[in-house]
Formats: sequence, C-alpha cells, structure tokens
Amino acid sequence: MKASRSLAALTTVGVFFALSAIADAQTANPSPTPAQAPKTIGRPQPPQIVPSMIVLNARGAKLEGQKLTLEGISPNAIIFADRPVRSAGHAMTAHLLEEWSSNAPDSFAKTPPNATVSVFNKAKAGVTDAVVVLKSPKLEGDRLTFDVDVLEGDLAGADGAASVFMDIVNLPIARRTSHHGAWYAGKP
Repeated sequence: MKASRSLAALTTVGVFFALSAIADAQTANPSPTPAQAPKTIGRPQPPQIVPSMIVLNARGAKLEGQKLTLEGISPNAIIFADRPVRSAGHAMTAHLLEEWSSNAPDSFAKTPPNATVSVFNKAKAGVTDAVVVLKSPKLEGDRLTFDVDVLEGDLAGADGAASVFMDIVNLPIARRTSHHGAWYAGKP
C-alpha cells in the first residue's frame, strides 16, 4: 500500500510538471523578437515615412535664364533612401512628372522641389552644378524642360551627361514608400 501511495504521488507530481510545461509552451511569446523576425525582402511593407532622393539622368542639360532643358532624359528615375531604411527603386519619369499636375496640397505643383543639377564639363574633366527650384515640367519625346528659379550656380560650359538630384521630402507617405523601393506604391 505504501508503494502504491508513493507511485500515485510520483504520478501526480509528474502530471503536474507535464501540465506546467504545456502551459508554459502555450504562453511563450508567440511573436518573434526583432532579432528573430523573418526577413522581409521582396514582401510588401506597410507605409512609413522614408526621406528619399530622386535622380533624373540625361545626356545633357542647359540652363538658360529661367529654363532648364534636359536632353536625352532617361525614361525612368532612380529613387533611394539612406539609413536606417536603405531602400531603392525606380519610377517612370512620366509618372514622376504627374506630381506637378496634382491638385493635392502636398504635390510639387504646390511646393516645387529644390534640386541640384550636376553636369559633366568635357573640356575641364570636371563637373558644373546649379541649385534650382523645379516648376512646370514639359516632356516632349526625350526632352524635358522645367521653368526654374536659380538659387545658386550656373551650367556655363557644361556639355556632358547630367544628373538632377531632387529631394522628395514634401510628398505624401504613400508615394514615398512601396514594396519595390522608396517611391510610388500606386504606379507600375
């Protein structure tokens, strides 16, 4: 009888520990910690504020008075964000230009972006820069023109490839983030 009581007590203790282990397993943290979180490369991400830059590339650029002309404009723009996001992507240049025709209060039509136009100078093997405010773009074939306010510099003597570096800080969050980069969730 004493042996059966000892066996019953041991069984009860064993069942208690087994049930405790099961309960602990069910109440353990079901979501992974940030260090254990699964990788999200290639998966849609929720919108977030991502300060980004846009780069337009062209065969050349001329700044004459209040008019910037980009010859041989690339059909797509490069968009990128630095730390901590490190996001990059592309947008069609034509889609980007829609920001100047939007009536939204945070569009480029309402708040034109500043940009640095950087053009190679073949003769001097250097670069010439101008800082401008970009307004009223017009795309005709591979020629893109902007009305501009020149803030600093000029492009005198620049005769090579050109890049226009734009800050998109004023655009809404949905257009600043997407599953395929830092820009234009709503455009293919």
